[in-house]
Order: sequence, then structure tokens, then C-alpha cells
Amino acid sequence: MRVLTLNLWGRRGRWPERRDVIAEAVREPAPDLVAFQESVTTADCDQAADLLGPDFHLVHQAEREPDGQGISVGSRWPVTAAREVDLNVTPRTAGFACTTLITEIAAPAGPVLFVNHFPSWQLAYEHERELQAVAAARAIEESLTSGPMHVVVAGDFDADSDASSMRFWTGRQSLHGMSVCYRDCWERVRPDEPGHTYTPDNPLMEDGDWPFRRIDHILVRCGLHGGPTLEIRDCARVLDEPVNGVQASDHYGVIADLAVRTSL
Repeated sequence: MRVLTLNLWGRRGRWPERRDVIAEAVREPAPDLVAFQESVTTADCDQAADLLGPDFHLVHQAEREPDGQGISVGSRWPVTAAREVDLNVTPRTAGFACTTLITEIAAPAGPVLFVNHFPSWQLAYEHERELQAVAAARAIEESLTSGPMHVVVAGDFDADSDASSMRFWTGRQSLHGMSVCYRDCWERVRPDEPGHTYTPDNPLMEDGDWPFRRIDHILVRCGLHGGPTLEIRDCARVLDEPVNGVQASDHYGVIADLAVRTSL
């Protein structure tokens, strides 16, 4: 299966031109599972549906920004269940539609939990991102009570790999009495490459002094007796160069190719 995560940056900037660049890029690699952040859904606009087309099943975040911005999941295969995790973990999270969207996908090789994680973005809110990571991970574990299942978590985590929230996701430290272990697809395939997804190299980045650089991630949950339950075959950035002078978003996207192993 091919997984794509991309922060769309809403309808800011030259959206009609950006829309064409993103739509073409989505068609070209043909992802099976898509996690969009800052996607707009209103009565007269559905960015995810517009970009992905009729072949995708869509799930949208319920609580959205006043302009309709939030997160969305797209799947080529039927979505059999969906759950939204409340990430309003402290009073400081008010005013931003942070959330985690957990979807169960009827993939051909068996059910997969595909999760879009979008925590608080503010630089000083790593405490909140810790609490949000634990809330999301706990909800994922609760969703696995029916039996073993592959889990893929993707999104704009607003934290780089050294942050405590990311160290928690990748099994390097426990938080608040809980620990999990997910394999970072980029780290698995390109350990010597920085893989920056939010960088002043991008002309749309609004704050060139932002200290976090690789903040968009695709993670695969590890099994009890080894590494990730899905084989990570490749991982790359997408939409990291302008197309005919048009930059797609203020974030670069990440895409990963995964394959089912013989057992969980």
C-alpha cells in the first residue's frame, strides 16, 4: 500500500494554481491512503474530495476551524469504522482544531488502522503535544481490542524527531505512564538524510526562523517480536519543488510504500 501525508495549507496563497499542482501530484504516485491536514470542508467546498476524486472514501474531522479547516482521511478501500480523539488536553489548546482521526480500513490484505494525527502547532506547546500523543496512542490501543491489526499513523506532528512527543511515538521514551513503539518510515529508509518538510527552502514558509524542520511523519506500529508489522519499502518527499513556478504548499508531503508481512 502507498501512504501519503500532506498539509494543504488551506486555501491560502494562489490556491487555484496550487490545487492543480497538488491534484496532479496525487494522481501521479496513486496513493491508497491519504492524510490531509489543513484541508477545508464547508457546505460549498471539500478540498479532499476535489483533489482525490470519486475513487476515494473520505472521513472528515467533525470539529473544524471557523473557515472549515481541519483534517481528512482518504482511502481507496472502504472505511468500516471511524473515531475522533479529543486533543483538547489543556486550556491552551482552545482556539485550534487539533485532533486525531482513527479510521479502520478494509484493505485487501486485511484490516488496517489508518490514523491522521494533528496536534497543537505552537512552539512552546510540547507539553500539550506529549499529552496529545499519549491520548492518540491510547485510543489506538483501545481500537485493537478485537485482534491484531496493522497500524499506520501519518500527519503533521508539529515536532521533529528529537522532540519528546516523537521520542514517545518511536519507542525511545515513555510518557505519563505509557509507552508504544512505531517505526519512522523516513528514518528506516533514509537515516542519513534530513528530510525536512517545513523549511525556509520552501518560498511559502512564513517564518524562516522556525526551529522544527522534519515535522511531517509516517509511522508504522511495531509488533511484539520485531520491527514494524508492515515492511517499509520506500519513503520520499513529494511536492518539494515548484511546478511551473507554483509551490504546492508551505509543507512538503511525505509518501511511503508499505507491504504486508506474513504475520503480525
